[in-house]
Amino acid sequence: MNLILLGAPGAGKGTQAKRLEEAFSIIQLSTGDMLRAEVASGSDLGAEAKKIMEAGALVPDELIIGMISKRIDQDDCKDGFILDGFPRTTPQAEALGEMLEEKNLTLDHVLEIRTDDDAMVARITGRYTCAKCGAGYHDEFQKPAVEGVCDKCGGKEFSRRADDNEETVRSRLKAYHDQTSPIIAFYGDKGVCKAVDGMASIDDVTKQLKEAIGG
Repeated sequence: MNLILLGAPGAGKGTQAKRLEEAFSIIQLSTGDMLRAEVASGSDLGAEAKKIMEAGALVPDELIIGMISKRIDQDDCKDGFILDGFPRTTPQAEALGEMLEEKNLTLDHVLEIRTDDDAMVARITGRYTCAKCGAGYHDEFQKPAVEGVCDKCGGKEFSRRADDNEETVRSRLKAYHDQTSPIIAFYGDKGVCKAVDGMASIDDVTKQLKEAIGG
């Protein structure tokens, strides 16, 4: 079974992908992770990607498709995969479809975790981590048991991502909607796209996703 998971920044794609990975014995494929692994491997593909990224340019679609193609040929993808972070544009979706068709593979489900932008801003801008061990916290939803002290390691220094501010987050959300709306329409026309309520609890979102898949 092959899936694409769509969702705005902060929608919980990573968390839900891990749960689906365990539930259906399929592999989560993050294009960011794949790029880093390919660069670290020193392959021709990785060397080309590294040169492009170091120049500050975007990695071209054909290179990313080639990387995904190579990855899904590996044994651990034989039961299926979850694509997280790709495709982001309609041309990427079209290229992905052509590549899968060449391998006699189908895309079974495109699942959108639909969320409210204002809630996403609050969710993302409230995030912070322990500077010592990396444990994650939130101003509202997940505070340390003792204020100013990490539950896991006892550290007292915390940090926030520089881009987790309202202006940047809203810009990222706008970019997501601008890019993803055509993709949702593209897959909607093919009858494989379903949306779930991402504002529900984490467990309920998982339940909705499983029901959408039919599992």
